[in-house]
Amino acid sequence: MAKAYPSPPHPNGRLTIDLGAIVANWQKLRGKAAHKQCAAVVKADAYGLGTQPVAKALYKAGCRDFFTATIGEGVLVRQVAPKARIHIFNGFNIKAEAEYRRHQLTPVINSPRGINNWTVKQRRGTRPALHIDTGMNRLGLGKEELAWLLSSPDLMKKLNPELIVSHFACADDPDHPLNARQIEAFGAARKHFPDARASLANSAGVFLGRKAHFDLLRPGISLYGGDAVNDVKNPMKPVVRLEGRIIQMKQVGRGESVGYGAAAVLKRDSKIAVIGIGYADGLHRQASGAGTTLRNHKIGTGGSAMIDRHRAPILGRISMDLMALDVTDVPERILAKTEWVDLINRQLRVDELAASAGTIGYELLTSLGQRYERIYVE
Repeated sequence: MAKAYPSPPHPNGRLTIDLGAIVANWQKLRGKAAHKQCAAVVKADAYGLGTQPVAKALYKAGCRDFFTATIGEGVLVRQVAPKARIHIFNGFNIKAEAEYRRHQLTPVINSPRGINNWTVKQRRGTRPALHIDTGMNRLGLGKEELAWLLSSPDLMKKLNPELIVSHFACADDPDHPLNARQIEAFGAARKHFPDARASLANSAGVFLGRKAHFDLLRPGISLYGGDAVNDVKNPMKPVVRLEGRIIQMKQVGRGESVGYGAAAVLKRDSKIAVIGIGYADGLHRQASGAGTTLRNHKIGTGGSAMIDRHRAPILGRISMDLMALDVTDVPERILAKTEWVDLINRQLRVDELAASAGTIGYELLTSLGQRYERIYVE
């Protein structure tokens, strides 16, 4: 059963999000955890797929830990997950103290400044999370800063985190030596916080095995069907179908060019389908020829769409609102009844389209704009 959420009138693009697949992916990942504790990372509008519909479905399925990047995202989650623990990755902003309290949001404190701001007064019944940097060198307390905190029993008592987290830098490469060093460093750090839960494993970290799991898994991209680990078959259910409307069909002769800069010159007489979505809709311009050859095309390299079971390569440069497809090899009987083409589906997955643009599924998903009709399948 499909439920359509408010959408722009008469859109040229459709984005179908399978909430059942997201829930199934979460359940699959939770099943890998020793303690069956699995959170959901729903930052960046749930990776572009809609914070509230995604969080609501996961909460209904039993998820009780959510992570967002910002306070505003956390507020949205709270509206659909009334009893969940909602953690805000981007630290403790003392100017927003009332918002944390009003919406029962848990800051993930990541710096000495954040510790000092949190411990400046007594906070009864409220415990933050603490981020420890084990090798990412992004957010979190480094070795010297952690030593500073551990040297102050008063600060340790006042801080009293309910959760400690760290983040893998290279878990998408299971053989990278930094993975083992981070697991060891995090295991050593957690011993200083015996009353706190511990969370290290992101999506890729889940697949490193239980030595990386600790108390709470923290997947993101795997929930949404994207590749988490390099060069292995993706075991997660696909979540997204992205479609574009055919605006015009036209015949173009051999030797003529297509699109801006005359970047594509046809080597044969061709039939072209012009689709009403472009880089303003998150279809990265480089997908029209980033130099990444994913398959043998008769014309050019880059991304492709699908019509029925037929591939249709992208021709020329993707523009702001439009792209061109070579549909010469699609049977006329199929073209005659086709209004929509697939840019992402079960066969043409998000990471393939992303790779054709020289990027990753994360970036493509979070680039999807607001001009699509969004349909949520429950």
